[in-house]
Amino acid sequence: MTGWLLDSDPALRWQVQRDLVRAPEDVWRATRALVGAEGFGARLLGVQGADGMWAGGAFFPAGFDGKEEGQPWTATTWSLTSLREWGLDASVLEGTAGLLEAGCRWEYEGLPYWGGEVDCCINSWTLANGVWLGVDVRGIAEWFVEHQLGDGGWNCEWVEGSTRSSFHSTLNSLKGLWAYEVATGGTAETKAARARGEEYLLARRLCLRLSTQELVGEWAGRFRSPFRWGYSVLNAMDYFWAVGVKDPRMAEAVEMIRLARQPDGTWLQGGRHPGRVWFEVDVAEGEPSKWLTFYAMRVLEWWDR
Repeated sequence: MTGWLLDSDPALRWQVQRDLVRAPEDVWRATRALVGAEGFGARLLGVQGADGMWAGGAFFPAGFDGKEEGQPWTATTWSLTSLREWGLDASVLEGTAGLLEAGCRWEYEGLPYWGGEVDCCINSWTLANGVWLGVDVRGIAEWFVEHQLGDGGWNCEWVEGSTRSSFHSTLNSLKGLWAYEVATGGTAETKAARARGEEYLLARRLCLRLSTQELVGEWAGRFRSPFRWGYSVLNAMDYFWAVGVKDPRMAEAVEMIRLARQPDGTWLQGGRHPGRVWFEVDVAEGEPSKWLTFYAMRVLEWWDR
């Protein structure tokens, strides 16, 4: 299985080498350095505009009118997030942060790019991308502390008055706060907020409604690659793997992941999030996905260890 996974783009291959094969550090780092020079990373870097943006927009491509199917994945925030998650060295994007500060504005009320927006998920990616590129984004980190809901999570629809947290928004918020903590050490307030957010998910066993103990939605067990904004127990367990938190309340989620394994040892693509892309980075729905197989194998190996 690892041979199949290693026959992949450098964006995935270095992670397989580091986390599954346990290759020497110089080996996986050499592969990681290729992300900006070939494959997915090089292709995405090749379509960056002279203004530092992708597709001429912050979250949506320039001229997007909302009439096409799905969310376009081509604009600046999505492109930066992909490059960061693929392991691109931030030095390759030297100057990009300054260009975005000077000329990129959110589609929402024209707010400055590195000041963040009002959407939890958008702010989580901006927080993570900002610390990756060396931007002072403390204001966004503090925003999460101020906008955490009473039940411990977050919801992008708080602007519309929602007071009940969302699995999706909470997981994405946690990822942003964790990236901030890794890069800066965080603050007592951001650490406490992250702990409360984790407890929100753990109290619901990563997949159940607290009120009825029923599955929160079919999407919890539907594994898609790339993860994008969508929640699944695999996406959640990948986060908990990153932060190194194991809890008995994760057991049901782990079994959902284990049961999705095919007889040949792979995990199937649950379906791409619809919308415009620069290029596809994973297989079509129903086909064995190297990315999902890697994430699942890494989580299970860690859990069972």
